[in-house]
Amino acid sequence: MGLKWKIVLPAAVCALALLGLFSWGGLPGMAPEAPRAPMLLALAAGVVLLLAVVAVSVELQLLRPLASLARASEAPSLLLLPRAAAVADEFARVDAGVRALHEKLDRQQSELRAVDERRERAEQALHLSEERLALAVRCANDGLWERDLDNDRLVLSPRWKSMLGFTDEEFPDRLEAWRERVHPQDLAAVEAALDAHRQGITPRYERQLRLLHKDGRYRWMLSRGNALRHANGRAYRMLGLDTDVSAIKRVEHVLEQVVEGTSGAWGEDFFRCLVRHFAAALEVPCAFITECADQPPTRVRTLAFWSSPSFLDSLEYDLAGTPCEAVIREGRTCFHPTGLAARFPVEAGFQSYIGIPIFGREGKVLGHLAFLDQKEMSEAVLVDSVFRIFAARAAAELERKEILARLAQQFG
Repeated sequence: MGLKWKIVLPAAVCALALLGLFSWGGLPGMAPEAPRAPMLLALAAGVVLLLAVVAVSVELQLLRPLASLARASEAPSLLLLPRAAAVADEFARVDAGVRALHEKLDRQQSELRAVDERRERAEQALHLSEERLALAVRCANDGLWERDLDNDRLVLSPRWKSMLGFTDEEFPDRLEAWRERVHPQDLAAVEAALDAHRQGITPRYERQLRLLHKDGRYRWMLSRGNALRHANGRAYRMLGLDTDVSAIKRVEHVLEQVVEGTSGAWGEDFFRCLVRHFAAALEVPCAFITECADQPPTRVRTLAFWSSPSFLDSLEYDLAGTPCEAVIREGRTCFHPTGLAARFPVEAGFQSYIGIPIFGREGKVLGHLAFLDQKEMSEAVLVDSVFRIFAARAAAELERKEILARLAQQFG
């Protein structure tokens, strides 16, 4: 039997009991003459209704939820166990996913460390390459330049500027300043060569030109460069190196002049042509060639003496007190770039001197070739390779001269 009936039936019985009680004599204290039947019926009906309402509320609010809980507790294997298994499976899947993410993260971190190591090695290699390039440029005495073709701008390295005697601050990075330093006879050809490479007509830019040094003299430069191009072939930037080839050009110039001047000359004519063209090539006013007048040598005599603009008569002089003494007696090239008269008073009026010994086939000094100047000489005049060539030619002429003199004595 339901709980609500267990409440409602006793309540109904109580109500009927009360009704009978009131019917038989009423409640104590109640007046006997009061009307009893209607009141008793109304009271009994009210009690029964109240108890019914209470019973229904208890049924809905308390008994049914408790019954549901009871049924659930009576069948746990049907409700709780499947849910627990599903939750366990979900946790397992989540755990597996988390472990997979950790493993992936570890792999990515390892790859990232490997990438960092490769980047560091690449940066180190690049740094070493830049150092080697900078060292090579310094050792080669080359000046680096860069030209922005789109904006017509020029950047010159400090080394490039120093090749012309300027500091980095003294020489501006401007095309106009560069053009002002190019020899007027070279400018058109240089710009034509640059433009030809820019248009792709030539595979690279290479040109010799003269640049004005800060001291007012021109230096010969070998200028080389290559253009950087877009995918369509249009050049947007040029990088190049300028090399000072003044010494080489000077050797070429001296060699050309002296060879041309002495070609076909022999004997006395050779000596005269030699000193005159050597003086012109070296841009000095005075040059002479001598032979030893005695052995061991204490005196020399001139075979040809050029003092611009003419030849002087031959003369013989003592070596003592002259810069020629060390050349003849020690057999070495002597160079006094300045202060010659202060050191050798006999050379009053001259500031600089070069003397080159002339050796015979047996290694004996036969004479010497000398140059004098009223101003300071630069080391650019030391064209040793050319000196040796013509000193050897002069030695052959001196030995030939000596042989002819002996033959003349024998058959004269």
